[in-house]
Amino acid sequence: MAYDVIVLGSGPGGYPAAIRASQLGKKVAIVERESLGGICLNWGCIPTKALLKSANVFEYAKHAADYGINIANPQQDFGGVIGRSRGVADKMSKGIQFLMKKNKIDVIMGTGKLVAANKMEITAADNSKRTLEAKNIILALGARAKQLPTMPIDGKKIIGYREAMSITTQPKSMIVCGSGAIGSEFAYFYNSMGTKVTIVEFMPRIVPVEDEDISKELEKQFKKQGIGVMTSSEVLKVDTSGAGVKATVKTADGEVTLEADILLSAVGVVANLENVGLEALGVKTDKGKIIVDANQQTSVPGLYAIGDCTPGQALAHVASKEGINAAEHLSGHKPEPIDYNNIPGCTYCSPEVASVGFTEKAAKDAGYEIKVGKFPFIASGKAVAAGATEGFVKVIYDAKYGEFLGCHMIGMNVTEMIAEAVVARKLETTGHEILNAIHPHPTMSEALKEATAVAYGEATDI
Repeated sequence: MAYDVIVLGSGPGGYPAAIRASQLGKKVAIVERESLGGICLNWGCIPTKALLKSANVFEYAKHAADYGINIANPQQDFGGVIGRSRGVADKMSKGIQFLMKKNKIDVIMGTGKLVAANKMEITAADNSKRTLEAKNIILALGARAKQLPTMPIDGKKIIGYREAMSITTQPKSMIVCGSGAIGSEFAYFYNSMGTKVTIVEFMPRIVPVEDEDISKELEKQFKKQGIGVMTSSEVLKVDTSGAGVKATVKTADGEVTLEADILLSAVGVVANLENVGLEALGVKTDKGKIIVDANQQTSVPGLYAIGDCTPGQALAHVASKEGINAAEHLSGHKPEPIDYNNIPGCTYCSPEVASVGFTEKAAKDAGYEIKVGKFPFIASGKAVAAGATEGFVKVIYDAKYGEFLGCHMIGMNVTEMIAEAVVARKLETTGHEILNAIHPHPTMSEALKEATAVAYGEATDI
């Protein structure tokens, strides 16, 4: 059967690509081997946020007396928390099914493999095969949890993110290896539920891609919550022969042994490039990623790639924009290239972390003379009223022209606040313009203006 566009993969990159192509008049098919919505909707972004919301509610209940509310001995139902999360994911997956039908996109369940630049063989669950043709194909292959030889995931004692959000029996203790977004979010969730958690991070600081001040603050808050944090540490081996796990960890002070019920491996992801037919077609790859140009085109004409299987940031919102751009380009449009230095990153632990643009170190390394402002939430009336005074907003401006170089936030709801900085940087807004844009009071969001005032020596609230 012939199509204008076939999209392989229905995650947060694939399904928007299919919808946009259909909106532009293309006959579209989308091929999915597991569940519509991909990892993000079924096993990543969405269900984890449901888990974290349950953790937030439980935290509020435990500290209700701080707000003048009396709740006697609140208890969590771990199985119920997991069940709610899976229900949220199922509901969203059904929403994607509706969108496919609404946009007249053919959904084909099965595993796709390229047999030519414009042909794909689909193997269904019953091993039956069919071949589809299309003028253009978009690869939205996604990624999976990376496995290290020192801690192979067995799904029981050494687990990945899938098992971490679906096990129905809560472990009493857990080692989390890796402190990126996935590791930090699960560390917060399980600790909030009552599991004893220890984070082991290879780099000198947790959330290592963030600004150094953010890393320091999050480590301080995690330790305050009772989470163990070991940085500059490496898991050398894991013994699973006993009831739980024994991890041998190399630290700056020598080797130590950590014992726990479960070890969660959160050391990153690896793209799903195997068995897709890339090699036979000569699709260029590098370091486990498909090489693409500014329009998401691969080295093979008519073949596009988007999302986690390409070199850009492995984030759902990046994949979505790349998918839309690919659909527009193959339809004859000229989409604006993505500015990968203006991509917001969010970590949904508590306190939340959000950032965009240059860190302070990166700005200095790039040769900028900078102005830096930091406004702590302890000085925010809204934060004090909400009982959420942890964290701060940090802004970085070019001292010469006022260019908004970077914004780094840690605190309550900062993942909702970061969009202002993204839009401001997109519009080439200067520090003085942020300072003169009247922000509502009392809000958490006014901390961005207040941090800017600090940078320019005009602070009145700190």
